Amino acid sequence: MKHIILASASPRRREILSALGVTFTVRVSDTDEHSDLCDPALFAEELARQKGLAVWSSLSDEEKKADTVVLSADTVVVCDGEILGKPTSHEDARRMLRLLRGRAHHVITGVAVTVNGVAHATHSDTLVRVADIPDGAIERYIESGDPMDKAGAYGIQGAFSRWIEGIDGCYFGVVGLPIHVLAEQYLRVTGEELYS
Repeated sequence: MKHIILASASPRRREILSALGVTFTVRVSDTDEHSDLCDPALFAEELARQKGLAVWSSLSDEEKKADTVVLSADTVVVCDGEILGKPTSHEDARRMLRLLRGRAHHVITGVAVTVNGVAHATHSDTLVRVADIPDGAIERYIESGDPMDKAGAYGIQGAFSRWIEGIDGCYFGVVGLPIHVLAEQYLRVTGEELYS
């Protein structure tokens, strides 16, 4: 049986994986989450790859020999070709939310399965349509603190959900861990089902 490590501090990713009955441990990656890539899908894949490799390199020799698999992910929001990560300030969150309101944008989550020191990455891409949010509502949402640790300054599963008009693609990819894409990649890389 494989020893699965989730390379993520995200409680949402932990919840999704736990809900599937997957047994795993958590080890947070120590990466600067930087890439010079401009293509959003390649950018998300590269950051997921970096996280997986960072955790792999931190493993002991015994862990590396113990059929260990590292799962990692990174989510970016893309609007008008701009990659939106986590906001750096309230003003940055305000700018992002104003950019997203009343229109559609893409949420791309890169996922990587790292085995034997090699990270195999892919991604999901979901179109998200947001209602025209009034300025006052944006301010109250920012004051709640919820936007500050999320790509694009929002989480689809929380209070922001009241402004989501619809999505085309994987809901779990927007939350941060596209299960179907991850399961397919896991099977491709390991030859085993993720949730057996």
